[in-house]
Amino acid sequence: MRRLAIALLFTPLVGLAGLSLLAPVAHATTVPPDSTTADSAVDITAISEENDVASDLAPVDVLQVSGLFDDVQVQSVKDAIAQAEANGSQALILQMNAEGAIVSDDEMRDLLQTVADAKVAIGIWVGPSRASRAYGVPAQLFGVADVTAMVAGSRIGYTGELLALEGAEVDLGPNADQLVDGSMSFAEARDAGVLKLDTTDEGVPTVRSMVLAMDGVMLDDGTVLDTVTQELSDDGTTQNVATLVRFTGLGLLEELFHTVASPPMAFLFIVIGVCLLIFEFFTAGVGVAGLVGAVLTVLGCYGLEALPTRTGALVLLALSMLAFAIDVQVGIPRFWTGVGTVLFVLSALFLYEPIPGNDLRLGWFTLFVTIAGVMLTFIVGMPSMVRTRFATPTIGREWMIGSPGVAVGAISPEGVAQIGEAKWRARTNRATPIAAGAELRVVAIDGATLEVEPAEGGARDYRERRPKHTDDASSEPEAAATDTP
Repeated sequence: MRRLAIALLFTPLVGLAGLSLLAPVAHATTVPPDSTTADSAVDITAISEENDVASDLAPVDVLQVSGLFDDVQVQSVKDAIAQAEANGSQALILQMNAEGAIVSDDEMRDLLQTVADAKVAIGIWVGPSRASRAYGVPAQLFGVADVTAMVAGSRIGYTGELLALEGAEVDLGPNADQLVDGSMSFAEARDAGVLKLDTTDEGVPTVRSMVLAMDGVMLDDGTVLDTVTQELSDDGTTQNVATLVRFTGLGLLEELFHTVASPPMAFLFIVIGVCLLIFEFFTAGVGVAGLVGAVLTVLGCYGLEALPTRTGALVLLALSMLAFAIDVQVGIPRFWTGVGTVLFVLSALFLYEPIPGNDLRLGWFTLFVTIAGVMLTFIVGMPSMVRTRFATPTIGREWMIGSPGVAVGAISPEGVAQIGEAKWRARTNRATPIAAGAELRVVAIDGATLEVEPAEGGARDYRERRPKHTDDASSEPEAAATDTP
């Protein structure tokens, strides 16, 4: 029974966590377009089909930046710039699919300043899919980067007021005011002068195309980027060969904390963690569930601290778990389970404050599955666990036998009885139903269910009457012998 309770607790919640982890994540592609050219002019669609690399050119680094800009993401960009400078790279491309920033404006200003002062060329490419976005303050990186481009179909906007820098300026073109509270498509951004690269309607479809587009860019110090060279092929034609492209990303630990700082995962971790702690508390011991619950709770608290949350919603979330725990204690989901459900739904709906370009609300699918999982946990899983716990002989409730109580509702033959301040599942003899409010007495305990009878007029079990008949039968011969003269 304990295993069943654990299964009922884990299955819905962990299943939702798995679905969230399996959500699509932006990844870079290094597959070049399938066109070649014999012309000497540089065209962003003209890269060798072969996997040739121009070894005589300095490499270009690519950092994949996706999701919300948190402390981990901001630091990763700074580290990538420092590493590119130390390793002799001629440029760093940020492959961006940003949904906004959850760090302070001061931290974003420091990042913009670092990009503006970088000794290597910084390119920003919004991709790789048409659904990629550059929203919020991270979009201001377009104003300090050396080369900026987008995939056709992607969007940029909701920059907010442009941040002031020292010795540099965030320049998003003459129509930057349209991006403060709105967004532009690739074509609109190109026509408005937001992009620092004039391309065709196809945009820049791949990272390799972006590398080619950076060829010939002159930096403020007069350095000209050389990312593509032309080589003579075996058939006598020339082809463009790009320099070595090195991809980098977050480490395993950094990726964990970056994932936890996303709205759905932070919510899931804190809910699953607290549920497991409640489960372990009522099992009167410390096991795997308790340890896992503690770890998830800590990670969930980290995520909620990093995200913009509403204090009132956090209070509702804590009260909902307390309300659930009250009914778990008695093993019967009743009034407090309903209260906990209402509070939990309200906290989930209003947990996060919006940021520019992103309301941070949990998706309806996430809400539905989470609420259903929590209800299944506290209506089915937890009560089964509590009944299993109290069915063990180590707890000891023999002191309740003989205790008086009151029927909360009609017990015929099952119902709820109140013994002292606690309510318990109760069962009585079918021959002696107990009306609501009537006094009763505990006569036995069967697992988490109390065997009760009316305080007066309780039915006697046939096993109690059998010895009496035997004694009467054995006394009849004695009486007959006494009457014999």
